This record gives sequence, structure tokens and C-alpha cells, in this order.
Amino acid sequence: MKKAILATKVGMTQIFNEDGVLVPVTVLSAGPCVVTQVKTEENDGYNAVQVGFMDKKERIINKDKSGKKEVIHRHGVNKAQKGHFDKAGVSGKRFVREFRFENAGEYSLAQEIKADIFEVGDKVDATAISKGKGFQGTIKRLGQHRGPMAHGSKFHRHQGSNGACSSPSRVFKGKGMPGQMGNRRITIQNLEIVRVDAENNLLLVKGAVPGPKKALVTIKETVKTIA
Repeated sequence: MKKAILATKVGMTQIFNEDGVLVPVTVLSAGPCVVTQVKTEENDGYNAVQVGFMDKKERIINKDKSGKKEVIHRHGVNKAQKGHFDKAGVSGKRFVREFRFENAGEYSLAQEIKADIFEVGDKVDATAISKGKGFQGTIKRLGQHRGPMAHGSKFHRHQGSNGACSSPSRVFKGKGMPGQMGNRRITIQNLEIVRVDAENNLLLVKGAVPGPKKALVTIKETVKTIA
């Protein structure tokens, strides 16, 4: 059975392994997730498992004295989402993701997926939205070099020449320029799980995982193994 789970990033710390070597790790609060839908090739054209993570309140609608409706929890689970979750027999979830598994038929509705599906030594891929750093120059964004810092220099941290004048008379597509940095979907492959705390639903992953604290992280079995 292929393995995947949704988690939130707690932060980074360091632990000692069995050999006494200090290992930097990222702590992830993984699950518990519940299966909200099982897709099959016969019904949907492909095999997949849809899971939900973190409870979400329903929309509460109260009536005032005039009889007008007033929505209290504006960002709660709406009627369509509530019907979908009720069909699976689970409460409303904040995050819903789908994993394409060939063995999707082995999962069942409302089945719980916890951190203990992974073991120490498993290789996983972590996907999250990286930290947004706003509009940045090419030195910070792309690692380009600065210009001379002497008084005669006409540029210091400026990008410099972007292309010739008469030929080709344009800037090539893909030229590194200043612009938005971060806030992108990043996947780090082949991270090793160094500790599993099943009681507290925690995974300790060797190295860094993209995203700020409390960010949603998708943990899946690695698609390729690097020796």
C-alpha cells in the first residue's frame, strides 16, 4: 500500500542519532487524516484517494429580530461541502487533497491515516508553498554578482547589461530579472524520516522542509530513490 499524509510544519530542531551524530530535523504534525472519497477507474476513470485534514466549523446561520439571516462563521463548511463530508461519514475538514494510488481500492471511507504509516528510514517527498519574500533584486533572487563599489561605478547592485543594442535588439526570453521571490510550490525529494512519534502524531524529517511554520505540507513516498 502506497503511503501519503498531510501535515503542518511545527519548526526545526536537532537530535542525536544512534551513532551520536547531531542531525538537523524538521518537526511535522502529521495527521490524523481521514479518507473522504475513494475514486476508482470504473466510476471516475482513475484510481485515487481523497483525504481530509484538520476540522473546520460549519457555517452557523442565525436570524435576528427582523427575520433576516446573519452568517456568523463566514468561512465555514458550506452546504455542498457538508453533503460531501456527510456522505463519507466524517466531520468538515479544512484541507482536502487527492493522492493517485493504484491500490486505492484498499482504502475505505472514514479510514484514519496516522503518522505511524511511516517508519524510521523511509524516504519521502515533502511539498509545500515556500516563504514569500516579495519583490527582490537579482542578487538575492538569482545569486548574481554585484558591480564595483568604487565611486566611479555607475551601478552597484543593479543588474547591468541585459543585451546588445543593434543585434539582437531585444532581451532574450528567460533572462534573469528582478521580480517576485518565493511563494511557490516547492518539492524536496528523498528526505529521510529519522523518528516517528505515533502517540503525538509527529514525524521528524532530516533536513529542511519548504514553507513557514504552520504551513500545510504534503508527505508522500518518494518517487525516485537517490543512493
